[in-house]
This record gives sequence, structure tokens and C-alpha cells, in this order.
Amino acid sequence: MMFKKILTSLVVVSSLVVVQLPVAGNAMAAEAKKEEKKKRPTQLVGPSVGKKVGKAFESYSADDIDGALVILLDIEAKKDYDKAYVSRFIAVMYATKGDEVKAIEYLKKAVAPDILNEGDQGEALKLLADLQMQTKAYKEALKNYHAWMDFTGKSDGNTWVKIAQAYTELKQLEKVTAPADKAIVAFGDKQNQNPYVLKIQAYYERKKYPEAIDVLETVLQVFPENKIWWTQLGMFYLLVEDYQKGLAVLDLAYKQGFLDKESQIKTLASLYASNEIPYKAATLLEKHIDSGLVKRDDQNVATLANAWHAAMHIDKAAKYYGELAKMTNDAKYYRKQGMLLKQDEQFKKSIAALNKALELDKKDEGKVHMSLAESYFYLENYKKAYAAIQKAMKDPKTKRAARGWVGFIKDTAKRKGKSI
Repeated sequence: MMFKKILTSLVVVSSLVVVQLPVAGNAMAAEAKKEEKKKRPTQLVGPSVGKKVGKAFESYSADDIDGALVILLDIEAKKDYDKAYVSRFIAVMYATKGDEVKAIEYLKKAVAPDILNEGDQGEALKLLADLQMQTKAYKEALKNYHAWMDFTGKSDGNTWVKIAQAYTELKQLEKVTAPADKAIVAFGDKQNQNPYVLKIQAYYERKKYPEAIDVLETVLQVFPENKIWWTQLGMFYLLVEDYQKGLAVLDLAYKQGFLDKESQIKTLASLYASNEIPYKAATLLEKHIDSGLVKRDDQNVATLANAWHAAMHIDKAAKYYGELAKMTNDAKYYRKQGMLLKQDEQFKKSIAALNKALELDKKDEGKVHMSLAESYFYLENYKKAYAAIQKAMKDPKTKRAARGWVGFIKDTAKRKGKSI
């Protein structure tokens, strides 16, 4: 459950933005389609319209977009070609001004008759689709991207990415994979990460985690330098409870310097601990708590203390239980610290911690007095050892064990000539 929360808190695709850059498409397919399509004749606008268009272009060249629009909107074209040409020019002006709604209105008028010169018609269809994407008219954008590809015979990777993105926005996630795959093929050797992002997102949102993992394993080979893919793959392995692979990937990511967030370090430490490598968990946490990347709070220090304890580094565990006890003023951590210090034969420090635990509460009092008795005994303070073991005798949980110490303490004190 913890790993699922970690993964969910990570936004799978927020780290990459789908770009809209023109990329060369599949040349062979494009040429084949061009051969099938009859070349349309080149047309020119009429003289009177051409004169006004020329003036509008001069204004546009001087960065006077509004002036160009005034001239263009005043043109009363008669021929269908002239109307389409002027509408396209007006649309470009509105697009330049950032008025997508007006630009789309005039682009539709421009492309509808399908009489613009080949280059202009193709560019107008592409611009129309792009503007429809920007205004979230995804269904219309899809229609015009396909119309652009059919008209030009082109099949470029970036257009397929936009188509996949449109299906994503429409929540038609089952339709994302096909155009994303076509984008990957179209990009060829100049690979782009965006189609992989869209495929992973589509699989993730449909809870198809194994399929998402397949994509991640592929993209990691294509873009091994991108740390995002390492962490994403590791987290997806955890999502399907393949903890061995999750540990292997995140461990390798850490060695390459790709883990730089607190949650990532804590996840890796948790994996070390759950895979019975507590020493690595402890050294990892200690390093990054000291550096400040992982917060030095009671939860993280408790995890660190437990890791050192599991790794049988008693002195280190005692140190961090002591730090935790001061942070929380919780008797249980003083008890743990005291008992570990006794185990590490730091008896004076053990006694101080155990007495502090008794001050705070009386839980496990018998065990605490037993540990106090042992610490005093090994310090040869037999009088206090005997007093502590007597208190341990009063607790039913420790009475039996304490009984064996009573005689031992008395005999040792007598042998050494000490009174109790």
C-alpha cells in the first residue's frame, strides 16, 4: 500500500511536455502518396485583390498587424480562390494576434472550398488543427490532422503525437497507443520521448500496469540518460509488487545519481530493509538525513534507528534511539536506548536512559528494573543492583527471571566483601 501511495503521488507524465515542433515524416510513404495524388494547378489572386493584399503584406512586414487586418477585412473578393486566399491571410493575422477563435473562423472559410494552392492548403489545414488543439476542440483537431496527412501525403512524428494527445484529452485512452506507435516509427533515429509518455499515461490510467512496464523498459533503453525513466520504472515494479526488480532498478538509479528526492531515498531505504539489507538502509538514510535531503524528524530518525538495530550495529542504534527520545520525550525510546546501551556494555549511560524512562512512565517496569540491576551489577554497585532486582521481583512478568539474579548478586557481593 505504501508503494502504491508513493507511485500515485508521483505524477506519471507531469515531468514531460508534449511539444509541437515540425519533424520530417516517413519519406517513402509520403512520396508514394504524392505520386498517387494529382498535382493541382497553381493559381494567383486577381489584380485588384492582389494590389490590396500587397499593401496588407507591407503593413504586416512593418509589424502593423492591425493595419494589415483593416486592409484585408475591407477586401470584397468575387472569385472563390480570391476569397479563400484572403481568408487564409486574415486567419494568419488573427493567429499572430493570439485570437484563436477568429483565426479558426477564417481558416475554415479558407480550406472549405479546397482550392488554395497546394502549399497554402496544407499549411492552412495544419494551422487549423493546431489552433483547434489549443482551444481544446480535440475532435475537430483530429479530423483536420488526418485531413492534412491525407492531403499532403505526409506522416510526421509530431503530428501523430498530437493525435495521440487529442485522444488522451478526450479520454479515449484505448485509441492512444496506435498513433503513438506511428509517431515512434515516424521519428526514426531522431527519437522523441513524448509518444512514450502518452502510451505510459494511457496504460496507467487504464490500470494496465504490465503494459506500461513494457513501454518503460523500452524507453529506458532508448533514453538511458533520463533519470525520470529510471524512477518511473522502479515505481511501476513496486506497483505490481515485483520488489526485487524495483530494488535493482532504483539501486542502479541511485548509483548514477538519479535519486534526488526525499521520497525516492526513503523508498530505496525501505526496499533495502524489506529485502533484508538493513545496513544499506541505515547508511543511505544516515547520509541523506545528515545532508538535509531527508528531514530529520521523529519518523525518519525512528526508521534510521530501527535499521541500525536490524543491522546489529548496537552503538549506532542506541545513539539514534537516544536522539529520538530527546525529540519526542517518549519513554519507549529511552527504554530502547537504555537496553541497547546495556547490551553494548555502556552501563553508566544505560542507567541514565533507563531511569529517564521510569520517570516518564511505568510501562515494562519489571524489564527496566532487570536491566538496571544488570547494569549496576557489572559496575559492581551491588547495593543498587540488589535494590533494582527486588523491584523486578514485584512484576509478575519478570519475577521468575529476577529470582535467579537475587542469589547471584548476593553471592557476588559477599565474595567481594561488598554490603548490599
